[in-house]
Amino acid sequence: MGYTVKQLSDLAGVSVRTLHYYDEIDLLKPSSVGANGYRYYEDEAVYRLQQILFFRELDLSLREIKAIIDSPAFDLLVALQAHRESLNDRVERLHDLIHTVDGTIAHLTGEIEMSQKQLFDGFTEEDEKRYYQEARERYDSREVDASYKRWNRNTAAEKQRIKEEGAAIYTDLVALMPSGVESLEVQAVIARWHQHLRHFYEPGVERLQGLGHLYVESPDFAAFFRALHPDLPEFMREAITLYCETLSETA
Repeated sequence: MGYTVKQLSDLAGVSVRTLHYYDEIDLLKPSSVGANGYRYYEDEAVYRLQQILFFRELDLSLREIKAIIDSPAFDLLVALQAHRESLNDRVERLHDLIHTVDGTIAHLTGEIEMSQKQLFDGFTEEDEKRYYQEARERYDSREVDASYKRWNRNTAAEKQRIKEEGAAIYTDLVALMPSGVESLEVQAVIARWHQHLRHFYEPGVERLQGLGHLYVESPDFAAFFRALHPDLPEFMREAITLYCETLSETA
């Protein structure tokens, strides 16, 4: 008879609602539907769900996944081999990031000294491209494209200098956190952060406020800032909000 929706949900670690949605959009149809209206999934459907979840790990949209696995050229074995390579690459990247996070913690607790460059050792050109694509989906794609072009006009040495400038801003904020978001020193560092963003685009008040929220809500940004200090994302959001209020009052 195969797996019921609940059984497949438990097996794959996805919600029943997700399986119902995949059925609705023809991404994963049940192998059969019983007289009682229950959906049943045989092995072929289980393998298809596995592929869907693998591709989701690669940040593909459901539409893209459907186009891939519905293609006549799709080969399950080849896909699994490709997934294995991608997962190995991701494991290596995660190990690099863990090493960077561990080093940053040790740096902040005084156990070791890290250069500003080392604070960003876990971030690669692939990360830049992924963040670029995410930004195109979140914001006006023309503005993002213009920002990306502006960034890539810099030489490798200039890019490194800008990254180190950014790292100095965040580490200075961590050091100043005990003084509170209203302190002149913290607001001066936020002003430096605002100026730093001009390496990428001309940020208005609304965009600055949006970034403050993004630093808390985005898993990637939040994880990076929490590696510097567990409360840094929320601290930056509050400090940026106050800074933007001041900008609006003086405009």
